[in-house]
Parts: sequence; structure tokens; C-alpha cells
Amino acid sequence: MAAGSQESQASPELAGLLEYLRSARGFDFTGYKAASLERRIGKRVKTVGCDGYADYQDYLEVNPGEFTELFNTILINVTAFFRDREAWDYVASDVIPTMLADIPESEPIRVWSAGCASGEEAYSAAILLAGALGGNDYRRRVKIYATDIDDEALASARLATYPVAAVKDLPKEIVEKYFEPNAGGLVFRPDLRRSVIFGRNDLVQDAPISRVDLLISRNTLMYFTAETQARVLTQFNFSLKDTGYLFLGKSEMLITHSDLFTPHDMKWRVFRKVPRTALRERMTFAGQPHRLLDFAADESGRYAQLREGAADMSPVAQIAVDAEGFVVSANQAARKLFDLGPADMGRPVQDLEVSYQPVELRAGIQQASQDGQPVDLGRVDWVRPGQPPRVLQVTVVPVLGGGQAVLGTSIGFEDVTAFVRLDADHRESRRQLETAYEELQSTVEELETTNEELQSTNEELETTNEELQSTVEELETTNEELQSTNEELETTNEELQSTNEELETMNEELQSTNEELETMNEEQRSRALELDRLNIFLEGILGNLELAVVVLDDSQQVQLWNPAATDMWGLREDEVAGVHFLSLDIGLPVGELRDAMRAAVGNGGAGTDLVLEAVNRRGRTFECSVRVQPLRANGKSHGAILIMAESRVRAPAE
Repeated sequence: MAAGSQESQASPELAGLLEYLRSARGFDFTGYKAASLERRIGKRVKTVGCDGYADYQDYLEVNPGEFTELFNTILINVTAFFRDREAWDYVASDVIPTMLADIPESEPIRVWSAGCASGEEAYSAAILLAGALGGNDYRRRVKIYATDIDDEALASARLATYPVAAVKDLPKEIVEKYFEPNAGGLVFRPDLRRSVIFGRNDLVQDAPISRVDLLISRNTLMYFTAETQARVLTQFNFSLKDTGYLFLGKSEMLITHSDLFTPHDMKWRVFRKVPRTALRERMTFAGQPHRLLDFAADESGRYAQLREGAADMSPVAQIAVDAEGFVVSANQAARKLFDLGPADMGRPVQDLEVSYQPVELRAGIQQASQDGQPVDLGRVDWVRPGQPPRVLQVTVVPVLGGGQAVLGTSIGFEDVTAFVRLDADHRESRRQLETAYEELQSTVEELETTNEELQSTNEELETTNEELQSTVEELETTNEELQSTNEELETTNEELQSTNEELETMNEELQSTNEELETMNEEQRSRALELDRLNIFLEGILGNLELAVVVLDDSQQVQLWNPAATDMWGLREDEVAGVHFLSLDIGLPVGELRDAMRAAVGNGGAGTDLVLEAVNRRGRTFECSVRVQPLRANGKSHGAILIMAESRVRAPAE
């Protein structure tokens, strides 16, 4: 099944609920991805305690106020001023100066922020344009149209009032220049606010805004199915002037829509419109927003050369094979990667080394041609002499012509080496952190009653909260950077693009629930900080004690063995950890401690002092003072602590 069909196929129960929402409130969600709708609507169904979609529909009929809660849950309004700051910096330094240079001073400047949510991105565009034009020219020329389907979000955006926390990441000079304090926090400057016009617009059903110079739609398309994305992009193409720019979110690539938009800078997701040269062609394009048009038959040679040049410069190695199995073309990355030359073009693919190295291609080509569906051959390791090892993601995609006939296949080899290494490092670091956390927690719980001085460190632990918060934020930033790297690498085909968009949707859903988890995070940070500090003190105390200390659990197995014990008996901690103490072969007659250990581990938890004749690891005989002390926690005994020291050394018997 094609990716688009999978995205749009909803269960009959969900389809019935979506039809009810359309007829009752005019919201048509049939173009949204079914998996995302099931998660978001399912959240409300569980929250109100309903058993299923049918039960929830009855609940909506009885409780009209639930519609607002449901729409707020489905329409995830996650946004911020200058979100993804580096992308906005590129728009400010490259896109806006070029755009302003192409627009005569006598003409207005029109901007459309589609899916504006609570308005931060529309006001971000206003700040950049006001800075580039100056206040007077901005007020005279600029019109920013900000639209969304969520009436509640639009009402909030019209107020232009935001809490101080919303601008905490903005430079101080920007905040002072473009915001004014009021009782609710900060309000965007009223004289610049008048150029921003908010209105309700459904991208799927309503007519687009025309003659736009800059169209901003960030992380909106990814909620739609592939078919709906195609319709919306068709309208975006109609909206833009021939010199206009489209600014998308970091997970939106437009790989399969090269007839509508061409990349201006793929890294920052800025695209240029593919112009329609004939009036009749433009009108046909605007009048058929529900399907993509095939202009291959009548497009000019200039655009054909542009497409071929763009494909040849693609960073992903691609080889095209016709239906007969002959190599038709290989882009620059593929020629360099597999040492292909002009003589290899037109040869049967099975005659080339690339057909079986780094992975067997012929079966995948045959399957893709027969099924008419992409075939993922997975990730393969590839090592060539004189080159570092690589990991390639190999995908075979059928190329369809008119009537859905298979013309051939396109084989993509994406180098995901960096991502695989980063992902492996990240998983290993996470595993080590989780293991260390569990060990620290267990150790602290067992030893928290052994030293009253450790209790006084609680006040000192509180002073390091800010440092831990900073560390957590750095880890979150690292996770976001790893995710961004992953999203930029997964660009090989439409099916992977759909998966990437779905992951981004889930990420924003998680962000939207972040406030609900804040209390739990604070408690976890406090406990982790306490464990960290206690561990430092514990290691320092046990490492500097001259007494041999051994901690046993209630099964009399060794849990802790300090350096002094190693020096006395000659066994390292890793050799005795988890071993029953009475089974150790050391110079101490451990069998004579059996009764004392039972007394310490028992319900009474009695301590015992003994003096035993022992032989240390150097072969010297000495009298060993042994203190067997119960390990208590919460009024119960959880094991025993053995403290051993030399009373006096005896000379070896003659």
C-alpha cells in the first residue's frame, strides 16, 4: 500500500466521528493523517472516560463545550518567536534583502503566515521587515496576512500580548524595540501591529491569498496526508508571485513536488516558485487544486535542464535503471561513490559491481518493478580500500509513467554513517547513565543510615539545583540536535518523508504536554542531585578509611568492598561482588562469623564484636578485630556491615 493511502486510511469508527465534526462544526479533518488524529482524539476520549469513538460522539452531543477542548487537542499550537533561530537568521540575511531588491518601492510587500497559531511567526516576520525597511516604509508598504483554522488561537494572536517567558530567548534590544510592557506581560508595538491582519482560513477548503511575496508555513504540511499536501502546495504555488519565496519547517522537504517549487536553500527549507509562463496554464493550475498536473509534455528545455542539473547535484547518490535493466543515468554523487564513468551508462546493471556491492540490487529492482511500490533494502556497511567505513541506506523506487506503467527504477544510496554513529553513541550514553543511576540509588538507600554527617549535606545539595537544570537543558538541546540531524538525513523517498513528518508531529505533541510533566521533572532533578552528592561523599569516605569495610545484603552476598578490604585480603571488588561472603577463600576464618551475621541480618538486628586469628594477603598472621553491625533502614534490617582491622601482628610460627 502506498504511503499516502496508509496516511489517509482511518478506521470506520474514526471516519464516522470525523464526518460528525464536519457536519456539526464545519471542521474537515479528513485530510489529516489518521495516525495523528487517532493519538490526539484518543487522548480526549481517555480524558473524559469514554469507551470509544461512538461513545465520545454521544458525549460531544451532550456536552458542546467539549468541542473546544477537542479542537485545541487536535490543532497543536506549538510555536515561538523566531523558532529554529538559525533558519530565521538565514531569512533575514539572504531572503528578505533579495526579495526587497526585486520589489519596486512603489509596490506593496505582501506576506502570508499560514497556520499562524498564536501569531508568534507572523510577528517575527514583522520584526525582520521593520528592521530591513525602517518604521515609516514598513507601515506604508507591508501587509502580513496571518491565518489559521483555530478561532481561539486567532483571538489570542489578535491581542498581541505575550508573557515575559515567551521572549526570554530574544535579544534584549529586540524586546525593548518591538515590545511594550503592560499588565498581562508584553504587547507587540501597536503601530507595527496594524500591518498584521488575522483571519480564519482552512488550507484544505478555502481559497488562498494571492500575489504573495513571502509565504511562511512552518510545520503545518506535516499534519496532512500526501494527497492533501499536494493540494495545499498547488494553492501555495498559485499564491506566490513568480519572484516569491516559500519558507517551510525543518521536516518539510518537497522532494516530490519539483514541478511546483525548486529549492533556494534546502538546509533552511526555503523554496522558490516554479513559474507558470502561459495565462491558460496558470488558470488551469489555479482551477484544479485537488491534483498535481503533469507538464512534462510541454515544459521548456530550460526547465528540463534545470531539473536534470538539480538531480545531478543531489547529495544523495542515485542510479536510474530502465525497465529492461539497463543503466540510464547516475548523478554526480553516484558516479563518485561507485567509480562510474560514461562507458557504464547504457550497460546492463548486472554487469556492474554496484549491482551486488554493497548490497544485492537485482531482487529489489525486480520487486519494485512488479509491485509498483518502493523497496527498502535497509542499511548496509560498505568498506572500500583507502576509504573509511560507511553505512548506506539503500532504497529502490519505481518510476511510473502515464497510466501508472513502470518506466524503470531509481536506486538511492544515502550515506547515514554520521547518524548511525551518533545514534549508537547516544544509546550507549543513555544506557550508562541509567545503569549508574540505578546503582547509585541502591547504594545510597542501603548506606543512608550509616553516617549522620551525610544527612547534613541535604542543604548543600539544594545549592546545585541551577547547575543540574543547566545540564538537563544541554541534554535536551543535544537530543533536539540529534533529531534534527536524523530528519535532514532521511530524504530518500516519499514514504520516508511521511515517516519523518509523523515523528515531528509526535515531537510537537510531546512538547505540548511538557508543562504537565514539569512537577515530576522537578522532583526527579532533586532526587538525582541528592544521589549525586551522596555518592561523592560516600566514595570519599570509604576510599579514605583505613578500616576494611564490607557491606552484605540480606542474602549475605557482597554488595560493597572498599579499598582497605582489597589491601587486607588481596581480592578486588569486582572479584567478590555478588558472591556469598561465607564462600570467600581469604585469610579470615569466615565460618566463625556465621552466627554473628545471622544475628545482624535477623529481625533483632544485633551487633557483634569478635577477634579472630587471620592471615593477610602478604602471609602475615595477625589478630583481626571484626565488628558485625546490622544494616537498618526504615526500622528493618536489610543486611550487615563488617568492619575489620588488625589488632596486632604475629610472627610466623617456626
